[in-house]
Order: sequence, then structure tokens, then C-alpha cells
Amino acid sequence: MKAPDSVSQIRRPSAPPNRFPRFLPALLLTAVIAGTGCGPEASSGQPPVPPPDSQNRQAQSAPDGVVLVTDNLNIDFSRHLVTFIELGADRCIPCKAMQPIMKEVAAEFKGQVQVIFYDVWKNPEPGRKYGVQLIPTQVFIDRSGREISRHVGLYPQDELVAFLKQHGVH
Repeated sequence: MKAPDSVSQIRRPSAPPNRFPRFLPALLLTAVIAGTGCGPEASSGQPPVPPPDSQNRQAQSAPDGVVLVTDNLNIDFSRHLVTFIELGADRCIPCKAMQPIMKEVAAEFKGQVQVIFYDVWKNPEPGRKYGVQLIPTQVFIDRSGREISRHVGLYPQDELVAFLKQHGVH
């Protein structure tokens, strides 16, 4: 038998027609990943528990020098120059790195800065209220309840303290 002169002369058996579009495996993988999620309800197998009606609770304020961990959205901003709200999750790596920074800021600026922490994986309502897309997100509110700034990601302590001092905290 004579060898073919070129690759084009090699006869290949015809493949069966492809019945599925090429993007289907990627689409299915995306659906599986999106369906599993990152929140606590993803691993528990239980349906998510609706958040408590936190809008109708009494206004809350952080004790001086302490980080207030809450799901109460009714916060009293009037007692402090700045309210530092951290929206994150207790199992998120950059959020965990923010915890000692929050504690130090609360202790160093007690009476001037209240520090509030919302775990948006346990209760997504604070994330919706503040329009959070990525965590951790830090939102800074003045005495009148007006947002003065926000930061997304790990906020280095020296930069955070400089920001607070620019806004009258000493």
C-alpha cells in the first residue's frame, strides 16, 4: 500500500454530528457553581431563614470602645462623630483581617467613632440596604446619618486612621 502524499489525502472516519453546542459544558458548570453559593445556607441544606424585621427595632448604638456585631439596621448615628460600618462575613479572609483593625479603632477613638459589624452572609439585608457588591465594604456615616465615604476591600489601619482624622476625629 502506497503512503499518502499529503495530510489532505488521509481519510478520516466521519464523526457523529455534535448534538450539543460547545458552550453547554461551561454553562452547566456555571449553573452548578452559582447554585451552591458561598453562604451558610449553601452547606446546611436547609432553606434560608428570613431575616428578622430589623427596621422596627429600637435604634441601637455601639457601646464606647467596642465593636457592635448586630443585624439591627436601626442605628443611632447622633452620638458619634463618625459611624464606621463594616459589611463582611466572619468566614471571609479579608473580613477576618479587618476584625483587629475594627477593635483597635473602636478602642482608640471611643466616644467619637462607633464601629458596627454586619455579617452579610448570615443576614443579607444590611448588604442590600447599603448597596454592597463585594466584601468587605466599609461605610462611614456622619452624625446626621449621611454617608461620607465608603471603601471596598481590606482598609489598612494607618489609612483608616488618617481618614478618620481628616473627618474631625482625634
